Amino acid sequence: MSTEGTLWPEGYDRIIFDRVDSTNAQAARIAGDLKRPTWIMARQQTAARGRRGKTWANPDGNLAATLVMKPGGPVADAAYRSFFAANALYETLALYVDRTRLSLKWPNDVLLNGGKVAGILLESAGNSEAVSWLAVGIGVNLQHAPKNVQDASFPPVALFEESGQSVTPDEFLNALAANFATEEAIFSKMGFEVIRENWLRHAARLGEVITARTSQEEITGIFQTIDAFGNLILKTAKGPIAIAAADVYF
Repeated sequence: MSTEGTLWPEGYDRIIFDRVDSTNAQAARIAGDLKRPTWIMARQQTAARGRRGKTWANPDGNLAATLVMKPGGPVADAAYRSFFAANALYETLALYVDRTRLSLKWPNDVLLNGGKVAGILLESAGNSEAVSWLAVGIGVNLQHAPKNVQDASFPPVALFEESGQSVTPDEFLNALAANFATEEAIFSKMGFEVIRENWLRHAARLGEVITARTSQEEITGIFQTIDAFGNLILKTAKGPIAIAAADVYF
């Protein structure tokens, strides 16, 4: 299915580079001069990174993009954009592959046939009261799954290799930007609850036993829900536990 006719969302700019160190790093460099939310896409990244300083491989033909914006509002609202991005990625990937093969892994991955097809990295600047700018970094394995990835609990997969659907980064970004703008509109009119409900509808292993590994401990329990703040809620023998940040395994 082609999305070439998808209109670029009103109110958003885009900049496309042949080569940068990372789109999130480039976002940080230009954030102060922004007039409108801006998507940055790069054909190649020389120093891509994922969560917690992990490297992110970016073979040719895959999507490397960052939305940089000045969202305003409470600091907590900025973190919700991770769920905006996950929902937008799900809907965009569902244009090319049966949605039953897709799922969302808390806090920021998209799975295809149980393998990691996309990841999200949020970075920001500001203080406890206000966010100066927010960067929503997104990597999608459109054509190739990175090789020789060490210690991957969810081995990387690629859309083309799993489905035979060949999608260019430009085409994918067009649809992704439109879907993200829709998430922003939903949030502005109805708040996080609708975003949350949509995310949970596609959540991986909801109602099943999973393990969350934080910087201090490992917690195993039934994945009950995510709360109004986006925290993972695990039902354990000690009762429900809310987890703000962790790596999830199942």
